[in-house]
Amino acid sequence: MQLFSLLADSTLLAAIFIVIISLLIGSFLNVVILRLPIMMFREWKRDAAEMDTSLPKHPALDDLNKPFNLIKPDSHCPQCGAKVRPWQNIPVISWLLLKGRCKACGQPISVRYPIVELATAILSAALIIQYPWGWPLAAMLVFTWLLLAMSVIDIDYQILPDSMTLGLLWLGLLVNSQGMFTDLTDAVYGAACGYLALWSVYWLFKLATGKEGMGFGDFKLLAALGAWLGVSALPVIILLSSVVGAVVGIAGIAVLGRDKNLPIPFGPYLAAAGWIAAMWGQDLTAWYLGIL
Repeated sequence: MQLFSLLADSTLLAAIFIVIISLLIGSFLNVVILRLPIMMFREWKRDAAEMDTSLPKHPALDDLNKPFNLIKPDSHCPQCGAKVRPWQNIPVISWLLLKGRCKACGQPISVRYPIVELATAILSAALIIQYPWGWPLAAMLVFTWLLLAMSVIDIDYQILPDSMTLGLLWLGLLVNSQGMFTDLTDAVYGAACGYLALWSVYWLFKLATGKEGMGFGDFKLLAALGAWLGVSALPVIILLSSVVGAVVGIAGIAVLGRDKNLPIPFGPYLAAAGWIAAMWGQDLTAWYLGIL
C-alpha cells in the first residue's frame, strides 16, 4: 500500500514502474502472439480435416497429441530446439546481449521480439499523460496490451481471435458498469453500433462486388472499442482507421509494388485508432465537430 501511495504521488516513479511491468508483459505478449494462433489452428485441424490444406505450416500442427498452449512447451529456439534459459528471456536486454542470435545454433532471433516489448512499454507509459495512477489507468493498460497483441496477430495471419476481441468487449462493459470511462448505456450502444457499422459496410460491399471486404473479427473489435469508449468515439475511430488504412494500402501498392489483390489486415488500424481515441478522443471529436 505504501508503494502504491508513493506511485500515486510521483508521476515519474509511476511511469518507471509501468515501463518495468510492461516490458515483462511485452515478453508474455510475444508468447501469446506466437502461440495463440497455433492453438487455434490445432483446434481447427482436429475439428475439420478439410481445412488441413488451408492452414499454415508449423511443427506444432504435425502432432496434435503433444501439449501446446501458452505454458507448454517451454520457450525454445524454433531452429535447433534449444531451451531458452531464464537469463536469455529478459525483455530487450537478452536480445541485445545475444546480439539477436540463438546462443546454441547462432541462427537469428527475430527483432520483432524486442520491438513488441519496447512498444508495450512505451505505449503503456504514455497512458500516464491522460490517466493518473488509479483503476482507470490499470484498465487502460490491459486495453493497450490486448490491442497490441491482436494487431500483431492480425498482421501475421489476418485473424482476430474471438477470445481476445470478445474478452475485450465484455471487459469494456464491465468497467463501464461503474461509469469508469462512460456510462453503461453509452457503452452498450457503442458496442452495438460498432458491430453494426462494419457489418453493414461488409454486406454492402459484398452485395456490390461479390467479395468480402473485411473479416468478422473487425466487427467485434470495433464493438469492443465502442464498449470501452462509448458510441460518440466511433466516428473518430472509423475515420482515423480508414484514412490511415487507405494511405498505407496505397503506399504499399505505389511504392512497394504490393499486389492490390492481397488482403490488408484492418485490425491494426482499428486498434491504433481506438488507442488514440482513448488518449485524445474528446479533443479530436471537438475538432471534427468544429469543422462540420
